[in-house]
Order: sequence, then C-alpha cells, then structure tokens
Amino acid sequence: MSQATTAILSVNSGSSSIKFALYPCVVNGVAAATLTGVVEGLEPGGTVQISVKSGLQKESHSLPASSADPFEHALMSLRKLIVAYTSTVQVIAVAHRIVHGGDRYADSVQVDDEVLAYLHTLDSLAPLHQPHNLAGVTAFQRAYPEVPQIACFDTGFHVDLPELERVLPIPKALRDTGIRRYGFHGLSFRYVAACLAEQTSRASERVVMAHLGNGASLCGMLGGKSQATTMGFSALDGLMMGTRCGALDPGVLLHLLRQGWDLERIETTLYKESGLLGVSGISADMRTLRASKLTSAAFAIDLFTHRLVRECGAMTACIGGIDVLAFTGGIGEHDVVLRQQTCAALGYLGLCLDATLNQSATGETIQAIHASDSTVEIWVVPTDEGRVAALDASKRIRWIAEKK
Repeated sequence: MSQATTAILSVNSGSSSIKFALYPCVVNGVAAATLTGVVEGLEPGGTVQISVKSGLQKESHSLPASSADPFEHALMSLRKLIVAYTSTVQVIAVAHRIVHGGDRYADSVQVDDEVLAYLHTLDSLAPLHQPHNLAGVTAFQRAYPEVPQIACFDTGFHVDLPELERVLPIPKALRDTGIRRYGFHGLSFRYVAACLAEQTSRASERVVMAHLGNGASLCGMLGGKSQATTMGFSALDGLMMGTRCGALDPGVLLHLLRQGWDLERIETTLYKESGLLGVSGISADMRTLRASKLTSAAFAIDLFTHRLVRECGAMTACIGGIDVLAFTGGIGEHDVVLRQQTCAALGYLGLCLDATLNQSATGETIQAIHASDSTVEIWVVPTDEGRVAALDASKRIRWIAEKK
C-alpha cells in the first residue's frame, strides 16, 4: 500500500474522554489531520458520545448502551467511524501521548509488556494522566491488535535540562531513586517551538512559552532547547491550574498530615479540588469564571494571573531575559484579557501588546500580537500535540521497518 493511503492515528486518553486525530503519512512525516474528534462519557455511568470533524463535515452521536467495557465499546465504534470516513486509508500506527517517561524514556518507543510495566511505575507521579494514558494504550492494543502502539512522552522535550534545573535539594540517596525535576507539556512545547522557528528568527534566542489550560506550565528556551520549566517531579508543580494547586509550601502537607489527613485525601485535594476550582468555589473553567459576577471568580482569575506573571519573571531570570513570549493551550490561545494583563505586568521587560491584534487572535492560526515598538515579540500559537506524536510515530515506524 502506498504512503498516500496510510495514516497515523494520534490519541490522548483521559479518565473520561479520548481525543483523536488522523494524520496522513507523507514522505518523511505526516500531513495535517484530515479527521479529528473526541470520545466523551467514558466515566462510570456516562453516556458515550463520539464527535468527529472531517473538513467541513461534522458528526456527533451517542452510542447505544452496551454491557461491554465503555472503552472497548467506544473504540470499536471509533474504528468503524474512521473506516467510514476514510475507507481508502490504512492506520499503520497509533501514537499515544504519555505524560511521563521517567528516567528510561525520552524518545518515542513501541509499547510492549516491558515498556507498559515500567510506565505504570510512574502512575503516582501523574495520577490525573498516566494511568488513563496507559489504559488507552491497552484498549487500543485490543482494538488495533495488528498495529504498533507508539508511546510519545511529554517529559522528552526537557531531557537536556541543565543539572541545576534537574536536581532537587534533597539527600543523594533519594535523588538516586529518580526523584528529580522532569518537566511536562513537552509535546506542546515542541510544536510551539517548531512553529516559532518558521515565523521568526528570534525563535533561537530567549523564548518563554506559556502552555495555559486545565494543566499549565511555562518553559524557558535558548537555542530551541528547554532550559527551565515550572513543572518538576510531577505535573502538580509550578503554575496554578484548573484543579491543581501548583507550587505549594511542603509545610502545608506536613500540617495536614498532623491534622490526620491521609494520602488519598491530600492527593484528591491537591490534584482535583484546588486551582481555579478550589479558589473560586465555582468552576475550573476560565470561561465560566469570566462570565460569573461573583467576587470569588474574579479573585481566582486574579490569582491565576499573578502566579503566571510571577513564574514568567522566574523564567526570564533563568534564561537571561526575554525576546519572545508565546501563548498556547486553551486559555493561552483564547483568553484575550489574560494575555493583555500578563503582558502589561511584564511591560518592564519590554513587552508591549497591540490591543487590536490581541483582540483578533482567536487561536485558529498562529498570530503575532506585539506592537511595533515592543522589544519583545508576542505570539499566539494554537498547539497540536497530536501532530508531534504522529511525527514521532512515523519516524519510529520507519526505524522499525529499516531494522527488519
């Protein structure tokens, strides 16, 4: 079968949903996705619904109730749907976004039992993501038994972090067990870095990338490589997020333990009940908070913005200044007010936003939003983690073929 009729299926499996996209293979890479969508309602008792977009055609429908496992039921329906939309296309690999690769994996790898077992040892480092990412791998192995499953790691982009950024100030015996700073959102940062390199010569200089969504982190780059990042050992560190607290004085945890809190209660609070949701008491969704008239909603947004500005300052200190600031992720791509307030607070660094350009940046395409007299370039870059994973998978498939 020719390359024109093969494709990589890229997936991001969560606790209750699976985002997916189909990328046709081309010479030495993949083309833009021809099919995108999401499977929702995979939580216990949920109603499974599949939404698909192919060009201008959109389709959304609920699956009939089934006694089968929701993942299995959804994936079999998804496979039929993909065949219906792309009857001449053969899926030759499934690329999975995996949050944590640990000390062992930075580059993409074909998943087998040994790889899967090791990745599960990292579940506690990213409990909102890793177990569900890997459950997705297992489910797709059954749905596509003849197709290689390729794991692509969010931690990989940060593999060359300087030692001073990697090491935690704890005893060597603990550091030797793999407790260190890893960094996350690597697939997104790789995509944004590549887009910036195509748009501006300053992409090789001092760049701060802000991935802002339900999960949020910053990355400081020099020469296109990660030099500093806000997430560390786990995906809980750094910026305030949708339901995660971000950086927190460890003394708080000691205090809670002395108050009789157990591990499960602490983990649930820090990962699922904090951040925008915990501070506002309303929602983890920035759009909901923007629409609210409650003072707690406004305060949650203000705190999110303050923590963002605070950490941006730290990133610029680590890389010696700033030449480019890039916003990405659901909030970064769409929240006009947040971008304006952040850039205004960072004006002392030379950032000057063009209000009209900022207002018109909708996250549909990459767009510069800095004023002509700004000494720092400011960009909005809609991310595509799926395409980075698909590119990795296509390279791995070619490598496997060459080895045979």
